[in-house]
Amino acid sequence: MRMEGEEPETAAGGGQIKRALIDATAGAIAGGISRAVTSPLDVIKIRFQVQLEPTSLWALVRSNVTAPSKYTGMLQATKDIFREEGLPGFWRGNVPALLMVMPYTAIQFTVLHKLKTFAAGSSKTEDHIHLSPYLSYASGALAGCAATVGSYPFDLLRTLLASQGEPKVFPTMRSAFADIVRTRGFRGLYAGLSPTLVEIVPYAGLQFGTYDTFKRWTMAWNHHISSTTSSINTDDNLSSVQLFICGLAAGTCAKLVCHPLDVVKKRFQIEGLQRHPKYGARVEQRAYRNMYDALRRISQMEGWAGLYKGIIPSTVKAAPAGAVTFVAYEFTSDWLESILT
Repeated sequence: MRMEGEEPETAAGGGQIKRALIDATAGAIAGGISRAVTSPLDVIKIRFQVQLEPTSLWALVRSNVTAPSKYTGMLQATKDIFREEGLPGFWRGNVPALLMVMPYTAIQFTVLHKLKTFAAGSSKTEDHIHLSPYLSYASGALAGCAATVGSYPFDLLRTLLASQGEPKVFPTMRSAFADIVRTRGFRGLYAGLSPTLVEIVPYAGLQFGTYDTFKRWTMAWNHHISSTTSSINTDDNLSSVQLFICGLAAGTCAKLVCHPLDVVKKRFQIEGLQRHPKYGARVEQRAYRNMYDALRRISQMEGWAGLYKGIIPSTVKAAPAGAVTFVAYEFTSDWLESILT
């Protein structure tokens, strides 16, 4: 009797492990693809965010700054990086970025699915679409926090390697890691974590919440079109183009709201980095006391535009990054589910 009673429980446990494996693998692959594709835009964004001088010619003229700005626009920055560092310069920090984004996305999607399964009472993805927007926002935010804490040191290393330029301060990821531990201690590997967690709650919540919202709207639109054209197709599955547009819109909305906190995070991450003087003023060690002090000082010294440095490459990057991540995840998840079930 006991053995018979345990069989359904064992099967359910095996199903949950398989589902977790699918979510983690699909999330890791999707994150890796997205990061590799959008790395050039990410490098330009980081260079803008850590530059204390204005990042546009218009802002440079208005501020009456006598010192020249290294980067004054996306096109100029692209040409400058290519001339000084070659094509590999656009993939600076890509190794720690991949090491970061794969566990980050794997943890994010796994935790997200667990939370949605708990809220919906079902592990089936099609049942999750009917969750309220509030539960979708909350699940996305909590999943983002868990993923951030688990992968943050790689994020820090990525920022340092991508922002250092030429000549290199750190020739390898290992040398950057050793220098951080030596000068800042192991706590230094989590420099800027506070604004990151504050950022990730609205960012992940908005990204996943708006993604589910856009998917519901698109499904409703599909049903409306089907009813007006007398089509018998009432399938809830969205096309790859529709998934791409939903992911694009979700990533863009989230990035526009949360960008200032991302700027603050980058400043904390590069504190004390001895870049070449041609890159402008350096962010000195302990330049900001805390997150609020950083927001205040940046807005005072650089204007409100300082909090949105890198917003253009960030927005251009966020749209395809979000779209590629969601589409790659959906297709990889479906493919893994088909071969494992």
